[in-house]
Amino acid sequence: MTTDYGKTPEALSRLTPNQYRVTQEDATEPAFRNEYWDTHEPGIYVDVVSGQPLFSSTDKYDSGSGWPSFTRPIEATAVTTKTDRKLWMSRTEVRSSGADSHLGHVFDDGPAAEGGLRYCMNSAAMRFVPLADLEAEGYGDFRGLFA
Repeated sequence: MTTDYGKTPEALSRLTPNQYRVTQEDATEPAFRNEYWDTHEPGIYVDVVSGQPLFSSTDKYDSGSGWPSFTRPIEATAVTTKTDRKLWMSRTEVRSSGADSHLGHVFDDGPAAEGGLRYCMNSAAMRFVPLADLEAEGYGDFRGLFA
C-alpha cells in the first residue's frame, strides 16, 4: 500500500456528490443522518480521498452530537487544523494532512480523562475499514491497536 496520501484527479472523480461537497467544499452533513455516527464495530477510518488512516474505533465515543466523534487522531500527524470563521464564530477546522480534505471540527468539550478533545467528523469524509479487513486492504500495521 502506498503511503503517498495526496489528492489526485482520479481520486476526486470517484467521490459521490456529497463526499465532494464535504471534503472539497467544506460542507457539513446532517447530524444523525450520516453513515458512521452510530457505528460501533472495531476498525479504522481513512480519508475517503486518499486512504490516509485518520481515526481508530478505539478512540471513538458517543458524544451525542449525531456525528462520529473521536478523542484523538490515529497519529498526531494524520490531521492538521486551522481557524474557521465561516459561521460568524471561531472554530477549529480539521483537515487530513495528506490530501487536505475537510473532515470536520475539533472542540474542547470531549472526555476529560482522554484529553478533553472531541474530533467531530463528517462520515462522508471517511471510509471505514473493519478490523477483519485491515490486512487485505493494506492497513495491517494498525492491527496492534486492537490487541
